[in-house]
Amino acid sequence: MKVLILGAAGQISQMLTNDLLENTNHDLVLYARKAAKRLNLNNNGRVEIIDGDFFEHNKLVNAMKDVDTVYINIAGGPKEFTAIANAIKESKVKKVIAASILGIYEEVLGNFGNWNKRMVGVSRIKEVANCASIIESLGIDYTILRLTWLYNQKGNESYELTFKGEPFKGAQVSRQAVAKLILDIIEDKTGKFINASVGVGEPNTNWDKPSFY
Repeated sequence: MKVLILGAAGQISQMLTNDLLENTNHDLVLYARKAAKRLNLNNNGRVEIIDGDFFEHNKLVNAMKDVDTVYINIAGGPKEFTAIANAIKESKVKKVIAASILGIYEEVLGNFGNWNKRMVGVSRIKEVANCASIIESLGIDYTILRLTWLYNQKGNESYELTFKGEPFKGAQVSRQAVAKLILDIIEDKTGKFINASVGVGEPNTNWDKPSFY
């Protein structure tokens, strides 16, 4: 299998890269602006590094050549996601996993939901919801990850999932846990993540706000 990571210089992307190299035999394509300077994996025979942005259509299409799964790790808006979707439509990609945020379906309830709206902003939540719709309409297998508030904690790979239509759980989750989840989704054989939008939180963190605020 070949996996393309878009936004490969991000923290979660770099953790995922390490997890994939250590735990699978998959080949990787790492795509990011100034990728060669920001990533230090040029000597790994399983890794191809591509410098580019999401509006370089031909470069993006070429990056998807022979790719089975694309992971999208960007904080962009509908323009970026439309550009990525247009490239995917020209490729033979079978699966897309896209990072998103909590609250795009009004699924975050109570005090935490109100706090999250104030912090993120209703307009930004609506913009990200539009990005999720673009992924959902691609016509290929997708998984959308509605991530709660992120922090780093080495060794903490614990996550709890809720599915579309269920109340969101968890005020925080470690980036290490998200990287582990993405690896689990890539390797999953049950089909439970196909065409799914999953809320991603940390167990036992149903608080009014994250512990680091």
